[in-house]
Amino acid sequence: MAKVTRDDVARLAGTSTAVVSYVINNGPRPVAPATRERVLAAIKELGYRPDRVAQAMASRRTDLIGMIVPDARQPFFAEMAHAVEQAAAERGKMVLVGNSDYLDDREVHYLRAFLGMRVSGLILVSQGPSEHAATEIDAWDARVVLLHRRPEALDDVAVVTDDVGGAQLATRHLLDHGHPYVACLGGTEGTPVVGDPVTDHVEGWRRAMLEAGISTEGRLFQAPYNRYDAYKVALSLLAGPDRPPALVCATDDQAIGVLRAARELRIDVPGELAVAGFDDVKEAGLTDPPLTTVASDRPAMARAAVDLVLDDGLRVAGSGKERLKQFPARLVVRRSCGCES
Repeated sequence: MAKVTRDDVARLAGTSTAVVSYVINNGPRPVAPATRERVLAAIKELGYRPDRVAQAMASRRTDLIGMIVPDARQPFFAEMAHAVEQAAAERGKMVLVGNSDYLDDREVHYLRAFLGMRVSGLILVSQGPSEHAATEIDAWDARVVLLHRRPEALDDVAVVTDDVGGAQLATRHLLDHGHPYVACLGGTEGTPVVGDPVTDHVEGWRRAMLEAGISTEGRLFQAPYNRYDAYKVALSLLAGPDRPPALVCATDDQAIGVLRAARELRIDVPGELAVAGFDDVKEAGLTDPPLTTVASDRPAMARAAVDLVLDDGLRVAGSGKERLKQFPARLVVRRSCGCES
């Protein structure tokens, strides 16, 4: 059976091959609705399948978006990657995901691999300072949008959450329950000072405490971002003589580890320990008790990142703050803080 070509589609639809191309590629020129329907009907009737490899070679671009995350096993990054995939599908694109594992070399490896594949653009949830990543992006003159995190070394367009404001909301809410102070479970010693959400969560906690006239000295504790290591830290912290009355965690994964440790130590949450997290992963509503946390609009952020990485006009417009698209954070109240809802 002969392979169906674009010429065959054009003949059946009564159009030029250029119009068929515009329909398949959603541009660059508009096609009248009636003509588009004829072309789509012809494609369906003939069973035409575009040669994506040939298209990529001709345009020097693929229908792919590369996305690099620190660790897709963590619920937050998994949910963010899924939101990006859905947003990309709405634009007729597919997403390739690579894990940097919080390693500079791995991040650069995926940068080179994806950009070498001529992806339409790259969405980077950077693992840290990323001086090497900045050099690589400049060398490729790549179309890159930063998502969730904006390291100091990178000045590409960024889509982020109001992390400082969100942490302030959570801390104030715990203080409003009448606790004498709120402790904070932040990142580790290696957490970047600038551009990291966890650093901003700690800053938001610090501001809320100082606004209330309460000292933060000795009340910031370090823990890795994942629940397993945070659980180990929490076992030691909660079993000690200076157990805090309330604890705001930089991530939901950390907070889930804290809840597990509290259960093992028979510490009542929220009666003896109030807990809040940050990220509002789906599992936060299923913990025992359900976790009070801070949410960002992940679907809107994902759509914004995809639109920015695909639209040249948005990609190059503005400078400084105009290249930073910040989404508000909101508090999601559940029972771990002491509320009944």
